[in-house]
Amino acid sequence: MNFTPFLGNVWMPTSASTVSDDTDMIFYFIHYLSAFFFAAIVAATIYFALKYKKRGENDKTSPLEHNSKLEFWWSFIPGLLLVVMFVWGFDQWLKLQVPPANAMNVRVTARQWSWQFDYPKDGITTGELVVPVNTPVKLTMSSSDVIHSFFVPEFRVKKDVLPNRYTVAWFEATEPGEYNVFCTEYCGKDHSRMITRVQVKSAADFEAWRETGGVPPGTSPAEAGKIFYKSFGCNQCHSDDGSGNTGPTFLGLYGKTETLSDGSQLPVDDNYIRESIEIPGAKVVQGFQPRMPSFKGKIKDKQMIALIEFMKTLSK
Repeated sequence: MNFTPFLGNVWMPTSASTVSDDTDMIFYFIHYLSAFFFAAIVAATIYFALKYKKRGENDKTSPLEHNSKLEFWWSFIPGLLLVVMFVWGFDQWLKLQVPPANAMNVRVTARQWSWQFDYPKDGITTGELVVPVNTPVKLTMSSSDVIHSFFVPEFRVKKDVLPNRYTVAWFEATEPGEYNVFCTEYCGKDHSRMITRVQVKSAADFEAWRETGGVPPGTSPAEAGKIFYKSFGCNQCHSDDGSGNTGPTFLGLYGKTETLSDGSQLPVDDNYIRESIEIPGAKVVQGFQPRMPSFKGKIKDKQMIALIEFMKTLSK
């Protein structure tokens, strides 16, 4: 029986996955059990302190002998409760480790300071995770630099994302909507800005999204580029309003003559932008560090063209 509706979400965010209610029940069981014993022990301590308070010079407690039955029960009952906590928690942990055989596969790449989601079956790459409701989703995750951690509070799913190896997590969303994805492993200066979203769509809306390659139908290249600017995480390091950041601002960049770290100068055109995205360390702008990861093979030609068209709109 699920007692979560009676207990409410006192400590937890909204429940929006098939495992969240069961996970919450374990938390509530341990929490209220601990609260009960805390109150009982404090009450007993106060009671005995008052009952046996010394009131005179010759007051003494009566001789005490151990009680084998009492000692057994105060050891057995807590021990039994600990076993229940372990077995219940371990069973839930196992459920979270083994994705269903029919789960949809999505590859996740974490980098300072953005997320990338690849759909191998559809050839789609985005910076926001888009999934259908009531469908199990398997995430195969890795990092291109340091340790990160994938966390969606409403799904009760959290998993470290490591460089040079793969970790796996899964979930099945039960409520359409948008949910934040946080990195919960400190990963550098802009760790707090490493936030993206999970968009949970109906089956029909997800199919429509997949058919258009992750871009709404009828979207112009420049408008699509603005979507990719955010979905690929460009906005984490490159502003579109002229403000300073880890990388050069996109405002007024296209058509500008850029000074590189070796003192040479180059015009910012289509070729320069493509090379900077695919091989960012080849030509580093003066005053900036070569921190950008390579997107070679991760951004398709149409997506590259859309990004360039969007940058052009920021230079008019």
